[in-house]
Amino acid sequence: MKLATVEHDRVERTALVLDQGERLLLLDRAHRLVTGEHAPALTTMQAIIEGGEPVRQTLERLAEQVPPEAVVAASEVRWLSPLPQPVQIRDFGSFMDHFRNARSRIQGIPADQVELPAIMLERPLYYVTNRLSVTGHDSDIHWPAYSSVRDYELEFACVLGRGGTDIPATDAPSHIFGYLIFNDFSARDTQLEEIATGLGLSKSKDFTDANVLGPWIVTADELGDPYRLTMTARINGEEVSRGTSADMHHSFADMIAFASRSTRLHAGEVLCSGTVPTGCGLEHGRFLEPGDTVELEVSGLGVLRNRVVS
Repeated sequence: MKLATVEHDRVERTALVLDQGERLLLLDRAHRLVTGEHAPALTTMQAIIEGGEPVRQTLERLAEQVPPEAVVAASEVRWLSPLPQPVQIRDFGSFMDHFRNARSRIQGIPADQVELPAIMLERPLYYVTNRLSVTGHDSDIHWPAYSSVRDYELEFACVLGRGGTDIPATDAPSHIFGYLIFNDFSARDTQLEEIATGLGLSKSKDFTDANVLGPWIVTADELGDPYRLTMTARINGEEVSRGTSADMHHSFADMIAFASRSTRLHAGEVLCSGTVPTGCGLEHGRFLEPGDTVELEVSGLGVLRNRVVS
């Protein structure tokens, strides 16, 4: 099942994605047509996630019936982030060769000579990003005036369906609601200035619409194995990145177990994979220019497209 949030007739609505995104079933309208009743549990993605199995059964019934009056073409909607304001976003570093490639270019040494801190291999480290700076598929990204080195990051993420504290890694997969693509836009010149201080990241990652999620959430049961996905990026149609989720050093189960240590996680939280190797300009040298369109594609999850403007 693929679930989206869109703007239709100037109203934010949740939708079931049909025909690989060519058409959408507006969920609240479909429920009203089928039952004659309004469905508050279908009005937001967060409510759908928190609704658990009863809402899931409602979605399956609507997917079977698909009342035609509730189906709209994709050309009639504006795509939003599936979770317009996630309750939390944590971005992890699970691909070690991404760090080796990036440090190789920064330090001017071969990637196989880069030594990573042991703690990066031992723990799925992360930072908390701005959950309010989120946008979706096909939106324009207005680059901040203080930066001139524009970069994308090819990632994907899981969305939690259930929260908890001290979640064992063996139980963590059952907490995952679904998966989606994540573009972690980065002001790279600003980032290099910030990391030189030894403090954490700030304005390099924190600007309007820096975090792009979408185009929709694919539920965990529909995606299957998340560690066999092909990940590619294109700039103006030209492929610039190619990798696989099989190269993740830390799994999503590792991330959930680590993040939940003495910390309560909540349904609707987004845990991002980190950048796949070759998945950004910092690794291969092709940065974004105003007017460029970047497309991130992950097999089974779709294509996430955005244009960068000044």
